[in-house]
Amino acid sequence: MKKLITFFFTLFVVILAGSTISCKPKTAHITTIISTDNGWDSQKLHNAIAKQIIEHAYDGYELKYSTASSTMNWESMKNNDVDVDIESWVENVASYPADIKNGDIVNIGVLVEDSRQGIYVPRYVIEGEGAKGIQPMAPGLKRVEDLLKYPQVFPDDENRSKGRLYGSIPGWMADEILFKKFQLYGLEKSYNYVRLGSEAALFASLVSAYNLGQPWVGYCYEPTWVTGKLELVLLEDVPYEPVGFLEGRTAFSSQQLLIVGSRTFPAKAPEINEFFKKYKTGSVLISRALSYLDETKATHDATAVWFLKSNTGLLDEWLPAENAKKMKEYLSQK
Repeated sequence: MKKLITFFFTLFVVILAGSTISCKPKTAHITTIISTDNGWDSQKLHNAIAKQIIEHAYDGYELKYSTASSTMNWESMKNNDVDVDIESWVENVASYPADIKNGDIVNIGVLVEDSRQGIYVPRYVIEGEGAKGIQPMAPGLKRVEDLLKYPQVFPDDENRSKGRLYGSIPGWMADEILFKKFQLYGLEKSYNYVRLGSEAALFASLVSAYNLGQPWVGYCYEPTWVTGKLELVLLEDVPYEPVGFLEGRTAFSSQQLLIVGSRTFPAKAPEINEFFKKYKTGSVLISRALSYLDETKATHDATAVWFLKSNTGLLDEWLPAENAKKMKEYLSQK
């Protein structure tokens, strides 16, 4: 009898264990979306905002980043190794029209309606600033070509026989165009074109000069936290024209910043593609968020959470009602 009881008990345990194993839920399939990280803060912030939404307002997705130059990431997107480029400065990309026509790249949405980029100086360089006792240093400076008159105003500390003009970041498409302009306008005769290794280093040089009331001239763009906080002037240039622009002959255009993707992305993640179609911000909103990032020294992820909690109404514009509700519930716990 004892043996019989032991047998049935053992059989019960085996059946129960088998039942428990068979009832274990299967691990949900996760679709990994790859976004470009070309190195500038505003794009990093957009990536962080998108990551919060993709991973917490939807089920079954994760967002990862491809950290590389904008040129390399663009080619990776054409090869379907990267899915999406948020804050895409497409008019800086010479192959963009052909890539769209060939179907290698698809337009998804308009992130920011207008943006600016080019060569900037602090306003006090042109107008002075009486409150700080700063006299105008280059009162006739209005256009890029006028820099030829003022190399002594922007001396290069490492070679004071020439001025210093800060270029864009190595690997950025804007840098190729800006350097062509530098050569075309003959600025190389009286200026050194200095490339710093990162956006942070470029902005640090600008802020350092600004805080001391010293002259500075170089590449910048909007929206950024520096253009949101500092009084800067974008130097005028020949009106934008597509072909001439790529040769460095004209101004950068005031362009829409787009969200573009690989040809396979819409089918790979259709509901995320729909989110990106509606994901629209603006220069003022993003400049404010970037100022928060700088002032608090928060991470991009923490700033994204702060941004979303401060602008929950945007979720109703970007997301279906059910997903917006889910995201708001998540944010309420942060």
